[in-house]
Amino acid sequence: MKPFKIIGLEEHFVTAAALTAWNKLDPQWQDAAKGATEEGEIKRLLTDLGKERLAAMDKVGLDVQVLSLTAPGLHSLASAEAVALQKDTNDLLADTVRAHPDRLQGFATLATPAPAAAARELERAVALGLNGGMVFGRVRERNLDHLDFWPLFEAAAALRAPLYLHPQSPLPAVRAAYYNGLGDAVDSVFATFGIGWYYETGVQLLRLILSGVFDRFPDLQVIAGHWGEVVLFYLEEAEHLGQAAKLKRPLIDYVRRNVFITPSGSFNQRYLRWAIELVGVERLLFATDYPFLVAEQASGSARRFLLDADLTDTEREKIASGNWEQLCAAIRR
Repeated sequence: MKPFKIIGLEEHFVTAAALTAWNKLDPQWQDAAKGATEEGEIKRLLTDLGKERLAAMDKVGLDVQVLSLTAPGLHSLASAEAVALQKDTNDLLADTVRAHPDRLQGFATLATPAPAAAARELERAVALGLNGGMVFGRVRERNLDHLDFWPLFEAAAALRAPLYLHPQSPLPAVRAAYYNGLGDAVDSVFATFGIGWYYETGVQLLRLILSGVFDRFPDLQVIAGHWGEVVLFYLEEAEHLGQAAKLKRPLIDYVRRNVFITPSGSFNQRYLRWAIELVGVERLLFATDYPFLVAEQASGSARRFLLDADLTDTEREKIASGNWEQLCAAIRR
């Protein structure tokens, strides 16, 4: 079998400055899952950008990590604080990538509360060698499709720099309406990694399509994890939405032309087959969601997942790294 390189796109880190900023926020803007990043093994793994991270990559079978600041990024911060942190975070990230250029890449951290500054920072970060940016579905109460954020989409499209749309926790009112009342432990998981994150992010992806973002910026490329954040499994039914929005193209066509899909560490052969059937091998990338699934991913599991899949060597290489490398080669630096 032909050797292949594996590049993971949803591989996280955190900084002390980001943790401090999140903890200073009013409780309504604090992410429901931030506690997982603040203590214990997960915090230790997130803050390490060297030897231990590289060893973990070797264990799971990952050749390259594309690093990104973990959720909720800078989306809930005041504009001035977010702008200051984006530069510091991206400078650290660029230095880290330069120290391990064959093992690490990066997604820019973006101060979306200040969209014009975020657009300029994306341009700077791409010039530094980063490969696009990480965004989350909302900026406090504003959804990402709000016209305020279109300058960022314009910049990303002009640069041909992809944006990874990552989950964040639903707003408190949404959690209260849909996810609470089953006991604290169940409520917490229900609203986050149980299912809430995926519905939240899938809704945001659909909003980007329905609001006309991709019609206005047809070169914009967005990456969605967790096998399409639920949307992929109801995409044909969701065509009714496209008709109601009077989209220029069938809704499924936007996903096939403007959206890439990753597994986010869910090494599920059934989901892989469904994704291939719906959007094709050319729209699939790879991700392990480091370090949040380290306890679940056995030694060599990333490589074993791809080796066990019913794929040709060419298809396997595309998903593992080829599609991503082709996407990065098109970035205008």
